Amino acid sequence: MAEYLVFFALVLGVNLMPAFGPPTWSIIALYTLNSDLELAPLVLTAAVAAATGRFLLALATRALGTRFLSEKTHANLAAAREALEQRRRNSMLALGLFALSPVPSAQLFEAAGLAKLRLLPFTAAFFAGRLVSYTIYGLTAQGIRSTSLGEVLREELSSPIGIAIQVAMLAALVLLARIDWRKRLGLEDDRGPQGQ
Repeated sequence: MAEYLVFFALVLGVNLMPAFGPPTWSIIALYTLNSDLELAPLVLTAAVAAATGRFLLALATRALGTRFLSEKTHANLAAAREALEQRRRNSMLALGLFALSPVPSAQLFEAAGLAKLRLLPFTAAFFAGRLVSYTIYGLTAQGIRSTSLGEVLREELSSPIGIAIQVAMLAALVLLARIDWRKRLGLEDDRGPQGQ
């Protein structure tokens, strides 16, 4: 039981990181390759820890990040949230694709926090998708059993492509908040003349 708690804490900590954390699948692969823990509880523990970490990251971003945003940026993010909520079918499809994809999720949760999206459905979709993808990664790792923690961490932290993706996602987060979503999406501006 103690090994699962250590694993939970490790995955939770990694998923609280806003950027540059190793992907959870790599931790699952390492545990699968280097321990005798059962895969099913390992995957479930990882999915719960990852979803909890990302949910808390989004809450922290919402609480802390929005304090430093201009009024215009707040309005842009409110318009983005409104557009996503009005087009529920498209947003559910996008959310489903996001939940199953291996792309970095930290910045997406940060954006959801800044935009003040409803986080529970977002997190539930992430959790469900991660159950599937983590199972695939775990089963793959069971078939390989030939790597070390140092190799995976070194690759993730020193890979030019990995670093470029993290930097690009952070830049995209900043740009997302700066877009005038009301104007781009043709939404009515109910803030008075000239958007004031």
